[in-house]
Amino acid sequence: MDKNTYVVIMAGGIGSRFWPFSRTNYPKQFHDVLGIGESMLQMTAKRFQDICPPENVYVVTNKDYKDLVKQQLPQLSDNQILLEPIGRNTAPCIAYASYKIAQINPNANLVVTPADHVVLKQEVFTSVIKEAVAAADKDDVLITLGITPSRPDTGYGYIQYISDDTQSIKKVKTFTEKPNLELAEMFLNSGDFVWNSGIFIWNVKSILSAFKQQLPEITEIFEEGASILNTPEEQNFITRAYSQCRNVSIDYGIMEKVDNVFVLLADIGWSDLGTWNSLYTINDKDSNGNVVDGDVLLYDTKDCIIKTPKERLVVLQGLDDYIVAEYDNVLMICKKSEEQKVKEFMADAKSKKGVDFI
Repeated sequence: MDKNTYVVIMAGGIGSRFWPFSRTNYPKQFHDVLGIGESMLQMTAKRFQDICPPENVYVVTNKDYKDLVKQQLPQLSDNQILLEPIGRNTAPCIAYASYKIAQINPNANLVVTPADHVVLKQEVFTSVIKEAVAAADKDDVLITLGITPSRPDTGYGYIQYISDDTQSIKKVKTFTEKPNLELAEMFLNSGDFVWNSGIFIWNVKSILSAFKQQLPEITEIFEEGASILNTPEEQNFITRAYSQCRNVSIDYGIMEKVDNVFVLLADIGWSDLGTWNSLYTINDKDSNGNVVDGDVLLYDTKDCIIKTPKERLVVLQGLDDYIVAEYDNVLMICKKSEEQKVKEFMADAKSKKGVDFI
């Protein structure tokens, strides 16, 4: 196990596309989404147990979720839980973790991963990450894992790479954020596009150099207080730092602009579980194509995903291709083909019914 390898788990989002199951006070990464007895966060941390020592795992989350992280990952010390005062997207989040870890180990190699992804092929994943870490340790490269697309999905970012059969880690040509359906179909047919998994691997020196080059204002903010990180004054500094950081993603701020970006193609059984449809896709179906998690009786119902409290009997008749989701004080019934409206439902619930429903 490599003591220079560190894992940064990004666990600060609220998962609005998974409403009403994912809520502001209890986002999806803290839920047992797959019904297996582990939350998404716990599954993510466990995924790296053969990759780095437990003391090298860091979680970046919103300050409001500190207790949830401590409850679900009691093995983490307080210093391993990085608390964001406000959400500022992935670039400030990654800068915070990178500067903090660089103070501990200036030779660190970082694996940065969202907390709410699913990986079904654990052994392949471990092997792929170790290959990427070895490359990042050797060269000044920023690597992302690329997933071969199985469908023209408009909810993912796409990476075009330069074909080279002699290299498993390939030079990135272009990034495209969430294309329309026609473009996604073209990408799928071309054969040289992969989904952007949002899982990154790099040496801490490489990513800090990229910040200095592309996001100098963030570099200036964090360099000013770098020596305060890992001290009792860290939280006060981070509160000030985040108030000065703009909202910017690592993809837009750095990955799309620098020329040392590479992609490692990875068949790891990946899903970002960002939507109800993605949960439907990876789950086992009954003989009528239904995914069911709850105490449910079904009649003339097919191709639905149903996730309801186990203490409530739910009877459904005559539904075809629907989402039926209940959590806490909200029940949502929505056509699966129109799940993009979930964010709209959530916004309306907040404006018309109040924050108790989001």
